Amino acid sequence: MDYFSGRMSELVEQLAMLPGIGRKTAQRLAFHIVSMPEEKVEKLSSVLIETRKHVRYCADCCTLTDSERCPVCSSDRRDHSTIMVVETPRDLAAYEKTGKYEGVYHVLHGAISPMLGVGPDDIRLKELMKRLGGDVKEVIIATNSTLEGETTAMYISRLIRPLGIRVTRIANGVPVGGDLENVDEVTLLRALEGRTDL
Repeated sequence: MDYFSGRMSELVEQLAMLPGIGRKTAQRLAFHIVSMPEEKVEKLSSVLIETRKHVRYCADCCTLTDSERCPVCSSDRRDHSTIMVVETPRDLAAYEKTGKYEGVYHVLHGAISPMLGVGPDDIRLKELMKRLGGDVKEVIIATNSTLEGETTAMYISRLIRPLGIRVTRIANGVPVGGDLENVDEVTLLRALEGRTDL
C-alpha cells in the first residue's frame, strides 16, 4: 500500500534503484529533495543530466572523465612507465587519496568471474594490452583480494610476463589497528609474504 502520492512513490522507487540505497533511505532522500528549494532541485537534476551526457571513458586508462583524457593521464608529472591496474574508478580514487602513487592507472571495470559469466573480453583488458606497446616498465596489479580479483591478477600476469615487463602484485595484509586474532589466515599469510625490511 502506498502512503504517498504517485509522484512521491515514483521518486522513492527511482532512488531505491541506486546501489546501496534501501527503501527507507530512498524515502528519507525523497523527503529531503521535496523540502529543498526549487532552484537547488533544478541544479541537482541539471547536474545529473549533464554528468550522464558528458562523462565517458578516458582514452588511455578507461576511468570516467568528462574530457578526452583524465587529469592523471594528461599530467606530465606522472610516471607513465608504471601502470597500476584496478577494478573500478572507486579503487583509483582510493589510491589517489593516499597521495603517494606517482604512476598512472588502468581501470578494468570489473574482474573475471566465470560463475557470473564475466570473461576476459568483458573487462578492459584489450585496452591495457594496447598500452603496453610503449615504454612501460612495470604493471602493478591492484585487483581486490577476492576469488575474482585473484583470478584476474593471475590472468593478467600470464598475459604480460612474456612481454618482458615487470609485473607486481600489491601486498595484502593486516589492517592498521586490527587485532591479529580477528584476521583470516589468507590475509595473515599474505601479510607475511609481503613483508618488507625495517
